Amino acid sequence: MDTNSLRLFVRAAEQLNISAAGRSLGLAPAIASARLAKLEHELGVELLHRTTRKVSISQEGEAFLPYAREILAQVEAGRATLGLDASTPTGTLRFAAPSSYAQLHIMPLLPEFQALYPEITLDLRLSDTRFDLIEGSFDLALRSAPLQDSSLKGRRLADDIRVLCASPAYLEKHGTPHSPQDLATHDFLAWADLGPRELIDHDGTVFSLNPKQMRCRAIVDDGASQRVATVAGAGISVNSLWSVAHEFSSGRLVQVLPEWSLNDQSVLWLIYPRSNVLTPKVRCFMDFLIARLAS
Repeated sequence: MDTNSLRLFVRAAEQLNISAAGRSLGLAPAIASARLAKLEHELGVELLHRTTRKVSISQEGEAFLPYAREILAQVEAGRATLGLDASTPTGTLRFAAPSSYAQLHIMPLLPEFQALYPEITLDLRLSDTRFDLIEGSFDLALRSAPLQDSSLKGRRLADDIRVLCASPAYLEKHGTPHSPQDLATHDFLAWADLGPRELIDHDGTVFSLNPKQMRCRAIVDDGASQRVATVAGAGISVNSLWSVAHEFSSGRLVQVLPEWSLNDQSVLWLIYPRSNVLTPKVRCFMDFLIARLAS
């Protein structure tokens, strides 16, 4: 199977424009169309639906796209192992990350990364709703959780320490909790899954924090929105320290029950499918993020 035709198909599927995909590879529109038609003939399926107005990917094309990307990634990694194409990493890197983390810590680094690696295009999918890494054909993703999926590999970026916090105005109006039991009388901004979490103190005492037994006045699935609402005085919330560190230093938020911490052992992981090889573009982006953000 011709890898150049696969590369053309991947770009056409991403851009939904065969002519533009061909031009990006130095091909005239007629030649690009002929190459795709030949690939479809070899596979025995129509990968892309064409009309006079638009191009769309077929069901068979959607199913084949992750495998085409994987073949190209394997070829790229093999050439890199042999020292070929080692001068500058190139290509499109599909990266998924929580939007709340990306806004604070990744997006400000983009100009530096783009200057270091001008031939890499970052295709970013930023949402606090978790993407399926394999179904979405992502090269890399940032997740905050224990790494349990056996189909994934990962590199540790940093601990994800989570704390209870509230605004000074809220605590002045409603009082400051002095024990976990006091939380039951307070307004609470809950995380979207509403599952119980454990609080643990310095002596190892454990307390079960169950949002279903508390006054949950709002349920959110976006960390940035939860932080803004907490600063505004909407209630007490659990936030990652990386999300509220600036608010702590400015005094807009204070830690509630500072002797207690969330006992979920969350870690920020950079993960990728186990079947994928580490291509130069993925490796350099991982190394870049770890160098800038691990501390």
